[in-house]
Amino acid sequence: MAFGALIIGDEILSGRRQDRHLEKLIELLAARGLRLAWARYAGDEPGRLTATLRESFASGDVVFSFGGIGATPDDHTRQCAAEALGLELALHPDAEREIRAQFGAETTAHRLRMGVFPRGSEIIPNPYNRIPGFALRDHYFVPGFPVMAWPMVEWVLDGRFADLHNRDDYVERAIVVWEAMEGRLVDLMERISADYPALTLFSLPSFAEEGRRRSLELGLKGASAAVEVAMAELCNEVTQRGYEWQDKP
Repeated sequence: MAFGALIIGDEILSGRRQDRHLEKLIELLAARGLRLAWARYAGDEPGRLTATLRESFASGDVVFSFGGIGATPDDHTRQCAAEALGLELALHPDAEREIRAQFGAETTAHRLRMGVFPRGSEIIPNPYNRIPGFALRDHYFVPGFPVMAWPMVEWVLDGRFADLHNRDDYVERAIVVWEAMEGRLVDLMERISADYPALTLFSLPSFAEEGRRRSLELGLKGASAAVEVAMAELCNEVTQRGYEWQDKP
């Protein structure tokens, strides 16, 4: 099962606001032994957003979508999700109940509009102000505000996917190789990748600047037992080639 992230909002793409959701989602997943497979940013333009959602629905992945579910003119996520699946929009009775419980006599048609979701949706409770998000076909739509979104994501992970927690024997291990250049270690990387096809090898160079030494972060990720064996081989070869290295924290 793959987890994806869709982060929506023109304000993110223009730089008026900095995204905080991607880093937090990775953290929330990792705390449960899960990991993020992909992430995508999208603006509020309805046609492009509908096409993006149509693709993500077709992926079969579990997707957390952040932003655009309010009731102002620039919020289009609810409508685009419905359009992507050919569904009608309707006021969800559970959402209406939550909104009326929050606002009482001050409940307005505009506020109730925030409970209009594609038909077939389920609500995601919002512990901050009771205005819910919605779940639809393995997509979980939450607000763009972190104070609301992050507890709602945790509610989904702990309620819907508790059986997956900490079941994945997945680790990442890396070393920092000093004064190394990628081009001189490509043959080693290719051999390790060929010998351990179930693992993913990664290489992140750091160039000498502002008094820092040139280095190369070299690592593997995958099943823990295979990573241990492959990393031992990798480290031994790096040593034999005369490089200094240390474990990456």
